[in-house]
Amino acid sequence: MKSMTGFGRAQIEKNNRIYGIEIKSVNHKYTDISVKLPRTLSYIEEKIKKEVQKNVTRGKVDVFVTFENYGEEGKEIIINKEIVKKYIEEFNKIAEENNLEKELNITEITRLPEVLTIRNVEEKEDIVQKEVLECLEKALENFILMRENEGNKIREDLERRIKKIEEKIMKISEFSTGLVSNYVVKLEERIKEILKTDIIDEARLATEVVIYADKCSIEEELTRLKSHIHQFAQMLQEENSVGKKMDFLIQEMNRETNTIGSKSGSLDITNLVIEIKVELEDIREQVQNVE
Repeated sequence: MKSMTGFGRAQIEKNNRIYGIEIKSVNHKYTDISVKLPRTLSYIEEKIKKEVQKNVTRGKVDVFVTFENYGEEGKEIIINKEIVKKYIEEFNKIAEENNLEKELNITEITRLPEVLTIRNVEEKEDIVQKEVLECLEKALENFILMRENEGNKIREDLERRIKKIEEKIMKISEFSTGLVSNYVVKLEERIKEILKTDIIDEARLATEVVIYADKCSIEEELTRLKSHIHQFAQMLQEENSVGKKMDFLIQEMNRETNTIGSKSGSLDITNLVIEIKVELEDIREQVQNVE
C-alpha cells in the first residue's frame, strides 16, 4: 500500500553538468503528472512523464528539473559577426559625430543583445537525456520510499479501525439474537395490561411475532457487513493500487450500517451503529490518501 502524498529528491554531477530533480505528490482522483524543466531540456519532458507514470497510478505529481552545465562538452558558441560589425560601425559613427575617442572593448561588445549565443549541440542530447533519467531514477526511489512509508502508517491505522468495527459488529450480532424473545415478552405484557386478562390469542401473537421478526431481522446486513470487512482486510495486504476499491467498499459498509440502524429498535444496537459510522468516516478520510 502506498500513500498518494510523497516527496523525493536527487542530484548528480557528470563532467561539470549538474542535474537536480524534485518530485512531490498530493491526493487526486486520477493520475496528473506535471513536469517543469529548463527550455533546453524540453525534448525530455514526455520521457520523464512516462517514467513517472510507470511508478504512479494515482495522485497529482509535480516534477521539477534543474540543469547547470559548467563544462564545454555539448556546447557550441556562436558569434553573430554581422551584428558585431554593425555595432562597431554605429559606435564609430557616434564617436566621429561627437568627437569621442574610438575605444571599443570586445568583452563589452559580446554582452550586447544577439551577439553571443551558447547552444547545446544536438549530438549530445542523448547523453544529457541519459543523465537526466539517471537522476530521475534516484529521485523516484526516494519518492516511492516515502509513499510506501506513509502507506504503511495508513495501513496500521486502518487495520486498527477495521478491527474495532468488527468487534462492534459481533456485539450487534449478540444483541440481535435476543430482539425477538424480548419483543414477545414485552408484547405479552402489553396485551395483558390493555385487555386486563391473562388469556392471550396465541395464534395472533405468533403472527405479530413473525411480522416483527421479519421487519427487524438484520442477519443479511450483518452477513454482508462481515463480508465487506473481510474484503477490506485483504485489500490492506495487497501491493497494487487499492484506494478506489476501498472507497467504494466503505460506501457499501456505510449503507449496510445505516440499514441496521433503521431496522433495529434496540438502543444498544443504535449506539453501536453510531460508533461504527464514526469509525467508517475516519476510515473514509484515510482512504482518500491511499493510491
